[in-house]
Amino acid sequence: MPKMKTSKAAAKRFKKTGTGKLKRNKAYKSHILTKKSAKRKRNLRKSIITDASNVKNMKKILPYL
Repeated sequence: MPKMKTSKAAAKRFKKTGTGKLKRNKAYKSHILTKKSAKRKRNLRKSIITDASNVKNMKKILPYL
């Protein structure tokens, strides 16, 4: 069997935590920031755990993570 290919786009966006969960950064923090409140931008800085409904697909495109 040949090796499975990792999706490089996903590999750059997701990291694995110590317990094996997938961590990701939030979207909507790159541009058009003037109309967003300081509170909203501050909360977008925080990383979060990937939702359980998406984990199965993420494991498929990140086989070696």
